[in-house]
Amino acid sequence: MKLTKRLHSCVQLEKDGRTLVIDPGAFSEPDAGLGAGALLVTHEHPDHFEEGRLRAALDANPAAGLWTLRSVAEKLAPAYPGRVHTVGHGDAFTAAGFEVQVHGELHAVIHPDLPRVTNVGYLVEASLFHPGDALTVPGVPVETLMLPVHAPWNKISEVIDYVREVKPLRAIDIHDAYLSDIARPIYDFALDTLGRTDHGRLSAGDSAHL
Repeated sequence: MKLTKRLHSCVQLEKDGRTLVIDPGAFSEPDAGLGAGALLVTHEHPDHFEEGRLRAALDANPAAGLWTLRSVAEKLAPAYPGRVHTVGHGDAFTAAGFEVQVHGELHAVIHPDLPRVTNVGYLVEASLFHPGDALTVPGVPVETLMLPVHAPWNKISEVIDYVREVKPLRAIDIHDAYLSDIARPIYDFALDTLGRTDHGRLSAGDSAHL
């Protein structure tokens, strides 16, 4: 399986000529979802969900489908009957030839005064886990953890403890648009020395074979 990092929390997976894209939001490239046979969205916040980009991707490929939680599905289902699928914790499905399991229910706490929205993570091919905006521990072996490295709802000690609890073979940074280049070495050092796994990051457009 080929992983291509897109901007922020968006990732593209390719296998056997098929493409799956997770979270082509407003912080990702405008064309991030184009060409995908399957689109997965973790939650409704705009850096993960941008309605116009999803519509463009679904319009460009009439065979493409969207799998997401109810708050996002309700916005798109009327225009794409049979192609928008509502999923939640514990569900499993096949999308564009990829086997996907759903883990998690709520977005991480930003502040106690802010209501928590629904958030789901996706385990793809029993191998790669994208948690969205939560430090969800799927409770099953994970080879590649897409790691939300910097967000309004986390701090580096929590990120380190999350990696230690999941125990992936490797962790690759996502949710990094908020993090300036000058600060990246600080985060890299902390995760490299304390995360107890193979930690790395990809620039937008770079790929790795998993």
